[in-house]
Amino acid sequence: MEQPPIRKSSVTVADVARAAGVSKATAARVLGGYGTVSDKVRTLVLEAAATLDYRPNELARSMTTGRSGTIGVVVGDIENPFFSSAVRGIADVARMAGYTVILTNSGEDVAAEKAAVRALLAKRVDGLIISAASTLDFEHLQEIRQSGCPLVLLDRALPVLDVDTVTTDDREAAQQATEILIRNGHRDIAYITACDTPDHRMKSLDDLHTASVRHRVEGFIAVCTAAGLPAPLQAVRLGANGREKCEALALDLLQSAHRPSAIIASDSLIALEVFKVARHLGLSIPQDLSLIAFHDADWTAVTSPPITVIRQPVYHMGKTVAAHLMERIKGANHPARHVILTTELIERSSIASRLP
Repeated sequence: MEQPPIRKSSVTVADVARAAGVSKATAARVLGGYGTVSDKVRTLVLEAAATLDYRPNELARSMTTGRSGTIGVVVGDIENPFFSSAVRGIADVARMAGYTVILTNSGEDVAAEKAAVRALLAKRVDGLIISAASTLDFEHLQEIRQSGCPLVLLDRALPVLDVDTVTTDDREAAQQATEILIRNGHRDIAYITACDTPDHRMKSLDDLHTASVRHRVEGFIAVCTAAGLPAPLQAVRLGANGREKCEALALDLLQSAHRPSAIIASDSLIALEVFKVARHLGLSIPQDLSLIAFHDADWTAVTSPPITVIRQPVYHMGKTVAAHLMERIKGANHPARHVILTTELIERSSIASRLP
């Protein structure tokens, strides 16, 4: 009696082995990507798998090889073009290495970050890339390190963690942005960030728990202080996390009696809201308000006027952090590397001179 055709959804390694004329163990080695077989046998097995439309059981393969073929990525805000570009770099490297990326969003909330890490570890990811939400609460990251799961940090370094990190020189970038404004005669400069405190006020640098933002504000305050600008701490405005909050903050700042002559936006989303609010209030950029944004988002080059930006090599950051993770997954055990990529100040037309 003729056997009924095998349903595609139920094709097993044994079916592929039978069709290829090899043992089940040999077929498993080829399909699982481990062990050694001849090129001829590999071709036979792969052709049989393609003919039968074999689809591997990822859980079973994970139990056999010890790897899931996936990596987990946790970023602070998936709507932010900065992270979008970084994730594209990560995904490109991962795909070339045969890995799938599972992306999660923390919303810059440590509790959400912890939940994301737990979920990814439960899926048996082979490694993790994380943009840490806080420099204070990182016990869960230490536990990842201690568990043996490879971990690499993106954009935000934690010196207490002995893991690979890929960042940019945020302090130097902020210094350059502040210096160009001061050279153009600006004395009332505001710095706007999404970081926040319970009372929305920054009393000291210790109030900033996101590493990259703290380094930027350090650079901003250092230059302001050296130039003799009054109360630079009070010039840092917190809480621009989300469009509505950012819009409200920009309205409050630009309608105040002591409106700044220039604003440095800690990311391109903040800069966009400042730009829109300025237009709504009838303020001209740069005549009434000069503006500099971190991250060279696409929109910054096509507005009128185009916006001066700190260009960060974000896509390259993503590729670099993924390459480091792939090395760790393969067993590299060299000392932790801390890569700091350089930024570039791109001068466009959003800075006016206030020199007499």
